[in-house]
Amino acid sequence: MELVNRQDPYLREVLWFAARCRALTLLLQASLLFLTRDAALFNLLIPDHAADAFSPPRLSEPGLCDLLLEWLLGGLSRWDAEHFLFIAERGYLYEHNFAFFPAYPLSTRALAEVALWPLQWLLRLRSRLLLSAVLLNSLFSVLAAAALYKLGCVVLRCRRVAFLAAALFCISPANVFMAAAYSESMFAFLAFSAMWQLEKGQSWLSGLLFSLASGVRANGLINAGFFIYSRSKRFALQLQAGSGLVRKHPPFWRRLLSLASSVILMCAGIFLPFVLFQYYAYTRFCAPGTGLQQSVPQPLLQLALDKGYRLAAMNSLKPPWCSQRFPVVYSYIQEAYWNVGLLRYFELRQIPNFLLALPVTLLGSWAAWTYLTANPRHCLTLGLERRKDEEEQGEGKPGTGFCCPAVLVYVVHATVLLLLGVFCMHVQVLTRFLGSSTPVLYWFSAHLLQEYEPLLWSEGTDKQTTASPSEKSVLGNSLACPYEKGISENPVVRLLLNYRLNTPLTKCLLGYFLSYWLLGLILHCNFLPWT
Repeated sequence: MELVNRQDPYLREVLWFAARCRALTLLLQASLLFLTRDAALFNLLIPDHAADAFSPPRLSEPGLCDLLLEWLLGGLSRWDAEHFLFIAERGYLYEHNFAFFPAYPLSTRALAEVALWPLQWLLRLRSRLLLSAVLLNSLFSVLAAAALYKLGCVVLRCRRVAFLAAALFCISPANVFMAAAYSESMFAFLAFSAMWQLEKGQSWLSGLLFSLASGVRANGLINAGFFIYSRSKRFALQLQAGSGLVRKHPPFWRRLLSLASSVILMCAGIFLPFVLFQYYAYTRFCAPGTGLQQSVPQPLLQLALDKGYRLAAMNSLKPPWCSQRFPVVYSYIQEAYWNVGLLRYFELRQIPNFLLALPVTLLGSWAAWTYLTANPRHCLTLGLERRKDEEEQGEGKPGTGFCCPAVLVYVVHATVLLLLGVFCMHVQVLTRFLGSSTPVLYWFSAHLLQEYEPLLWSEGTDKQTTASPSEKSVLGNSLACPYEKGISENPVVRLLLNYRLNTPLTKCLLGYFLSYWLLGLILHCNFLPWT
């Protein structure tokens, strides 16, 4: 993929800004970790939370380098990061480990064993895995920002808004999870890249990336909707073409068969990692003769007894999900271990978590409502109606920006994820769930800033920047849009440097992004319930 293009100044700035934000996150994490450990006043204000989280025992004594690395990066190994690091080190030992998909821990282990192999004399495996996770996420988060920019250029047809959205992704409210040993950065890179390739017409490459994404996180399965919609839209538009164009196409039945076969084949490829992962769990826990307790170290066996964790075929007792008609361990774990299900989180004691998720819920709802009111007919027809002016839309017309027709499928995708997160999940994960899965939050935020923040406007609102022939060949046609200023200037940096001059809306948006970035770091380093 031509993800990195040196001829595109916007892309260079996105990569550079993303790298600086990631470095700043790591620096802040180390600083906060130092304060929370060694500053008595800070510990008094925000004491370490005694969380009943997964915390397996360390089976080997740490060396001096291990202690130093833990001192620098230990805040990034909390909560779900413990699961990923444990899986990378020990495999899927406990039943509840199967809630975490294998692509990310496998990648972490591969990097630790290959690229970081020379460090084995200085660092034990657990430390190399933590370092590997931080390096991988730093790389994936930078590449995800670049992929989001390229996707925005194609969909929004406005590189200025695409640039602003990618810059906002770099200061995402879910920033701490993009840096910690979580799978969010890897998933965001694969998902945004797959969407970009699909928009370019690279169906098979897009399908491969979507398939890899479904091996990283379960919500990657929902991405099959993009391919289904793309094929269905193409088919519907062909049916509405003029009679002269119809003669150039194969017969209707053949096109329908081609549509069905391509959709089934691509969806099967996207679902394949999930199916294989569930089958692997079945062979570990449900097939006869799979008892592994003899090879498990005693401290880990004791942890299973103390916490009630189920090992593979322990005491020859099979878990209840093995007898189900469709033995899917993932849904069983979510329900049995974390009480995930429809409306199960709607309790009075969860009000603080709902308040924590309120900003992203409002932002996502506002985005959906804005698009719906701007394109009511397009939404009503699901975007399957041929528009007479769709090839005549250019700069400044409805065909560019957040409210353009091409954004519909992304708004629907984001809305589905939002509803799923609010009604069926632990709502406190909604910020990182949406922040790593959909570009709509960043596109809509960029749209609001571009529309209502005068600091981002050009000197004359009718003045537009035209791209040079070389830039057009790189970025494509119709990528310029109103209010463009200097291409080397980062709009987010400009807004931050002139914060007092910002409009109230801009202050709210930037305040939300930055405060949640810092709040996530503080809570995560102190082991507070911010997962």
